Amino acid sequence: MAEATTHPPRRQVWGGPNYRYCLPDSMTAMTDELLMREIPPGSRVVDLGCGDGRLLGGLLETHDCSVLGIEFDEDAVIGAIGRGVGVLKLDLDDGLPDLPDDSFDIAVLSETLQQVKRPKRVLKEMKRIAPRAVVMVPNFGHWRVRLQVALRGRAPVTSSLPFEWYDTPNLHVMSMRDFRDLAQQIGFRILKELPIVRGVAVERAWGANLRADSALYVLERCDAPEEPQGS
Repeated sequence: MAEATTHPPRRQVWGGPNYRYCLPDSMTAMTDELLMREIPPGSRVVDLGCGDGRLLGGLLETHDCSVLGIEFDEDAVIGAIGRGVGVLKLDLDDGLPDLPDDSFDIAVLSETLQQVKRPKRVLKEMKRIAPRAVVMVPNFGHWRVRLQVALRGRAPVTSSLPFEWYDTPNLHVMSMRDFRDLAQQIGFRILKELPIVRGVAVERAWGANLRADSALYVLERCDAPEEPQGS
């Protein structure tokens, strides 16, 4: 009999008719804290894929921000409203036609980009509606992911990517290098890249594309696409 594999308890993330599991609870709290550090008090903030509004509720309480959530799941929308968060029920893949250009100071996208059908379009919409973006993405370039594919010949399952291939909500796999290249191609300047290594945010981590489970990016809109950085 194969040995059972256990992972840390995971929060329930809203998506479609069923819940889907994503970050461990401890990682959720850390992620919210890291995101909030990058948002100045009083900012106009939109969270794309806001879930039950946990992050935006925190910004209302501690940062006196003007906030709006974008969420497709009806139960999650109800949860966010219960936190006092205003929400628009929209599918990110359909774009954000109801939001005018520069209607926010900061757009947030946390652990969502890999789950949308059209990630490039979503990033372009973020760039249109806000001059600055804060994005958290998983890193599929982690050495454990590479090792499982290379040695076992199987779709990888790790504590930070705890999905079997047949029930994963992740439609796209990307490494830190991949995301960096796409952001610059679209016309973002990368102000900060913060790798998350074993649950700890590490600035200037060596071998980040191999070691980081995920990464936080602070992006600023620029007029012309930048040349991709080396790694």
